Amino acid sequence: MGRIAAIGESVRIQGLALVGVLVLPADDDTQILASWSDLPPDVEVVILTTRAGEVLGRDRAGPLTVVMPP
Repeated sequence: MGRIAAIGESVRIQGLALVGVLVLPADDDTQILASWSDLPPDVEVVILTTRAGEVLGRDRAGPLTVVMPP
């Protein structure tokens, strides 16, 4: 079974670590893109903050994504 990861502003995603989510804090566009590019191969679902979703856009190949509400 694959893992779940979260990318975005640390203040919005840090609590997800309590339930076993791989938390990848990214507070600017460069960090968001780098976190997406460096996702471990066993990640199957990625939770994105609104900002991370905007930076990555809709047409992205890779794991299933879900964007957190604002």
